[in-house]
Amino acid sequence: MPLFSFEGKSPQVHPDAFIAPTATLVGDVVVEAGASVWYNAVLRGDFAQVIVRAGANVQDGAVVHAPPGMTAEIGPGATVAHLCCVHGATIGAEAMIANGATVLDGAKVGARCMVAAGSLVVGGSQIPDGMLVTGSPAKVKSPIDGTSAEFWVNVNPNAYQELARRHLAGVEPVLDA
Repeated sequence: MPLFSFEGKSPQVHPDAFIAPTATLVGDVVVEAGASVWYNAVLRGDFAQVIVRAGANVQDGAVVHAPPGMTAEIGPGATVAHLCCVHGATIGAEAMIANGATVLDGAKVGARCMVAAGSLVVGGSQIPDGMLVTGSPAKVKSPIDGTSAEFWVNVNPNAYQELARRHLAGVEPVLDA
């Protein structure tokens, strides 16, 4: 796995975490137990710290970074889905940032929220717990309870923790291709 030290700070990865062989972690990055960072994701802790809490997943092609003086934190069991950008923001426990969404500096997405695919959460936004957020700029649409998005928020953390265990046990390079 590509881990790089930057100015004396190196990524700290719990032994139970899954880091895909093509993911890149640079500098002040912490990945806790049971978390996963997937193929071609980039977590760059050069200006500031990036934290992926226990059981969270940062999926393929996502970028997590923060400007000086801020932290990018992905909460326990949260999902940053394919091709998302989380920049200097805090994502609450079991929240889901759906495919291609962007969450910018100083934004706080509450626990068990869904930021819909392609949405833009502007800097400084405060999204209360349990909300469905859509649009560009993103606006609270409704509580997540009873929506189709609730399914993904409920299922995704365990699904990706199990998938990470399978990848830890079963991914090998193809050497004769």
